[in-house]
Amino acid sequence: MLGILAKFLMKVRFIAGALALAFIIAVAAPVSAQQPISVNPTASAVQEQQLLKELNKIQGRVSIPDKRSDVLEQPAGREWRQWHQVTLRWIGAIAILGMLALLVLFYLVRGQVKIVSGLSGRKVVRFNAFERFVHWLTATCFIILAISGLNVTFGKSLLLPLLGPSAFTTWSELAKYSHNFLSFPFTIGVVLICLMWIGSNIPNATDVEWVKRGGGIVGKDHPPAGHFNAGQKLIYWIVVLGGGASAISGYLLLFPFYGTGISGMQLAQIVHSVVAVLFIAAMLGHIYIGTIGMEGAAGAMGEGTVDINWAKQHHSLWLKDEMSNAKGSGQSRPMGTPAE
Repeated sequence: MLGILAKFLMKVRFIAGALALAFIIAVAAPVSAQQPISVNPTASAVQEQQLLKELNKIQGRVSIPDKRSDVLEQPAGREWRQWHQVTLRWIGAIAILGMLALLVLFYLVRGQVKIVSGLSGRKVVRFNAFERFVHWLTATCFIILAISGLNVTFGKSLLLPLLGPSAFTTWSELAKYSHNFLSFPFTIGVVLICLMWIGSNIPNATDVEWVKRGGGIVGKDHPPAGHFNAGQKLIYWIVVLGGGASAISGYLLLFPFYGTGISGMQLAQIVHSVVAVLFIAAMLGHIYIGTIGMEGAAGAMGEGTVDINWAKQHHSLWLKDEMSNAKGSGQSRPMGTPAE
């Protein structure tokens, strides 16, 4: 009886062991099928550079729809912060302060460009009321945009120690809102400037000769020019192209994540800031020529008229056309009324 029981137990143990072995094989088969036969050491999943990029990346989980907000810090963000807080400040300082220094030196060496024949006492209309309105609309918006925009880059290091935290916070908030909302009339002004004067700002052979002869700025020569000379045409295209680039990149920042991601917004901010500081530097030169740099130039955008001798000296081709058009229209006197 005991022998029969022992044989039975041996059979049960054999069957149980076989079943256990079969179960282990069945479970292990799918897992082994998922493992690669060989590991590729150059695969992107195991590249050292890829792993280094993930270091110090702070990421979590969020419940809001925008899942991109779960990344609080990433390597690209740190690189952008270094660019914004260090590199951009150097670019802006060199461009703006360098232009100011150059203008002061130029004024000390060259002085104001005078009207050689003196004032004639008679004036001719150079810009009508609508043209002056568009110019001053764009110029006013630009000045406020420039000051409020520079606050983003230099305000914390320059103004915060002077104003204190409370006043600087109030100023920065006002600068932010003015920068955002005045971007719209500025963009409209740039578009109108482009449409109003594009026909008079196409480069031609006269501009080449004007540049060769110094444009009346360098030296004492005063080469002929049309409605706009080569220097003014350069300013026109800086306004149109620079203003356009500033507007497009600015609106990408003003309306974030519409058609672009984090990297796209970082690129837009780089373009916006670099174009802006170069734009400001160029406009400093424009303001200098239109005010203290050239006698008689301020009246063109002030009251819309210029002295005839000024027009003969700086825009002789344009004045000739104006006189011909006036005669052709039957006007008895093509020139403006005598100055008071």
